Amino acid sequence: MRSFFLDGSALAKRYVAEPGTLLVDQLFNHVTADRLVVLNVGFAEVVSVLVRRRNGGVLSDATFSQAMLQLGQEIIHAAKLRKLEPTNALVIAALGHIQAHSVNSTDAIVLHAALGLAQYLRNRGDDLVLVASDLRLLVAAQTEGLFTFNPETQDQAALEAFVGP
Repeated sequence: MRSFFLDGSALAKRYVAEPGTLLVDQLFNHVTADRLVVLNVGFAEVVSVLVRRRNGGVLSDATFSQAMLQLGQEIIHAAKLRKLEPTNALVIAALGHIQAHSVNSTDAIVLHAALGLAQYLRNRGDDLVLVASDLRLLVAAQTEGLFTFNPETQDQAALEAFVGP
């Protein structure tokens, strides 16, 4: 069985209509919450995206409020969804990925957290898919041996192959 680690770029698609939204919605509709993983900084990024879109006039106040409510229910306050915290140890351990892969600091932390979780899951006979639309992060993850899914460029069949029956 596979779990899915969503970075902020993928998670935002659940709450703001953009390329890849339909596939992220499919993931949420076909995978139980206990198989979804986010870094808590990732859902903070989504709040930032929502605020920028509201302030820019792209989202109405009502749409913004509904998206924030949904984010709170599905992610922030969801009991079964795995939310990882970027501890000091995690941040320090992730620093090497910045230079090795030319990724930003948040992506390095996501990558390192995903690598650790993937190793844990593989030891139990399971696996992990990193879901993101940030190309540098995806290339770095693939280089490190992670399965990846980009909802902006991949299709329903690719998602179904990861989700399974």
